[in-house]
Amino acid sequence: MPFITLTSDWNQNDFYVGMLKGKILSLTPEAQIVDISHQVQPFNLGQAAFVIRNSFSHFPPGSIHLICVNTEPEGDQKVLAAKYEGHYFIGTDNGVFGLLFKDEPEKMVEISQEKKENLPVTDLYAKAACLLFSGKEMESLGAGTGGYQKQTPRRAVIEESVINGSVIYIDSYQNAFTNITKELFDRIGKGRPFEVLLGSNHYRIDKINSKYSDVPVGEISVLFNSLDLLEIAIHKGFAVQLLNLQMSSTIRVKFFESKQAARLKQD
Repeated sequence: MPFITLTSDWNQNDFYVGMLKGKILSLTPEAQIVDISHQVQPFNLGQAAFVIRNSFSHFPPGSIHLICVNTEPEGDQKVLAAKYEGHYFIGTDNGVFGLLFKDEPEKMVEISQEKKENLPVTDLYAKAACLLFSGKEMESLGAGTGGYQKQTPRRAVIEESVINGSVIYIDSYQNAFTNITKELFDRIGKGRPFEVLLGSNHYRIDKINSKYSDVPVGEISVLFNSLDLLEIAIHKGFAVQLLNLQMSSTIRVKFFESKQAARLKQD
């Protein structure tokens, strides 16, 4: 059976969460609702897309994912429903779909509304989610649309033997996830010695760990996490705070030829 998931920037304690859940359950009492996160930073579409992109595939096919971040349509923005990799996504056309999907969605429709809704989340989102949960086709929500706002995720930049990446996500332990993938690291590095440069090159790490505890408590641990992204952490510490990192902070990986690396270590 599919689930209806909620991701928002509302904070768990705000009444908006209860309002949306109540609306869904009033329309469809048998609906199964799962909270993915209500701690997305206000209006942060990149963070919302990151959370959903790395969560949705673990739910049963046919699940409906409500993107409740920066929901109020501005100007001629529409409320859209999309089908992607066998899942449904409902959100405002504010750029989040481009950040969320790697490829074009299988289908996308503009959710029609008979009257101007005061709160599109509780009305349009809830009604659309319940129709999909009950087995209705996407065409029952509104007319198809081929266009939507497209923002692209921040990509790592390659300059000869240097990867210039950035922090794209900070978890609840203040570990910093970067946009440097293991595939990119291996392809550019080709097994060469390297340094990971943090904090305007103040911190230099020349080893990738397999787990946080590979270093003593309080030391910096650089590893590829379960998402195959380069992660900056401190063993039982708070990397973001202690290393003065934040979203979009630059993380550089510099590769050397073996002789060049040996000279640097001697220096």
